[in-house]
Amino acid sequence: MPPSEAGLQKKDFDYIITGTGCAGLSLLMHLLQSGKFTDKKILLVDKQLKNENDRTWCFWETNAGLFEPIVHKHWQQLWFHAPTFSKKLNVAPYQYKLIRGIDFYNYCFKEIRNYPNVTFKQTSVDNIFSNTSETGIIAGGEKICSEYVFNSILFEKPVLKKNEYYLLQHFKGWLITTPDEVFDPSIATLMDFKTDQSAGATFFYVLPFSPTQALIEYTLFSGKLLQDADYEKALKNYVENDLHIKSYSVNEKEFGIIPMTNYAFPATQNNIIHIGTAGGQTKASSGYTFRAIQKQSAALVKSLLQTGTPFSFKRTNRRFHFYDSILLHILHYNILPGDTIFTDLFQKNKPKDVLEFLDNETSLMQEINIISSLPAAPFLKAALHHIF
Repeated sequence: MPPSEAGLQKKDFDYIITGTGCAGLSLLMHLLQSGKFTDKKILLVDKQLKNENDRTWCFWETNAGLFEPIVHKHWQQLWFHAPTFSKKLNVAPYQYKLIRGIDFYNYCFKEIRNYPNVTFKQTSVDNIFSNTSETGIIAGGEKICSEYVFNSILFEKPVLKKNEYYLLQHFKGWLITTPDEVFDPSIATLMDFKTDQSAGATFFYVLPFSPTQALIEYTLFSGKLLQDADYEKALKNYVENDLHIKSYSVNEKEFGIIPMTNYAFPATQNNIIHIGTAGGQTKASSGYTFRAIQKQSAALVKSLLQTGTPFSFKRTNRRFHFYDSILLHILHYNILPGDTIFTDLFQKNKPKDVLEFLDNETSLMQEINIISSLPAAPFLKAALHHIF
């Protein structure tokens, strides 16, 4: 059982949130927007000041979410390209949305400054702990205690068990500007698999902000990273030879690594609650994380309001964990090319159903229809491998 507040020897804060990335700031914004936690002392800890546009988050939703004011661009039509199939997808009732990292950080910290009960400490988090007597962190060599720690830091790569896999989604992006109007800002490219697949499932996506500006990302699902020169070469080749853009300038660059794993990250450890990727909120089969973080944040706030503790939120449905495990098994052992799997998904199913499936929100009947559209033999073999 988690230690009670009465059992704590010392409490400097009510809540400590480690990390000021998407998960940490999202949870804090959900807490603040509820208007119910102004009596709680909250500590936010990170070694970095978030003052650069270091990443973008893409996601889809049907309604305006908490961060709608900073959605930089949204699209309802998306291109999907593969060697054997190309289609313009209408994803209604969803909108595919993009938020720039710097806009997210500025928006959150501007709001946070309105709450004197929130303290930000810029230092490294060396360790987190929770036992029967106390919960807290070691940050910059200082011990700080609280009732709960909400941790978004993945301190080390997990030790995998049998039938657990750990692939990487790694990507490099260029924000380019062109002198001529070459982009249609009303439609984005979700996936373009018409590129070399020898390093693993590999695709580009193109997110146009205007007729003369777009974010272009080179993305791979594989077990190891490339050299930086390889990402640069692939982006240059795609822009100039596939998009046929000869004149352009690169205004910004971004690089990211997202773990794609079916490892069962612990949801809690005594009074430590793991959030974001550290709490298993990254979709193992696609790498999408933003929407899952929002759902987890809302569920934690609801639990705190209803029960006084953050422990009543639900984990991901086991069915979806099973589906993700099957796909990772197939990608890990290179049983089927990744472009073949995603081509079948989008060619044989409604776009709305695929996005709902990737968001873990489909019914069992929808899932049966979607899974039946994929190559039967390799998926059945992988499923039986995990069952038995």
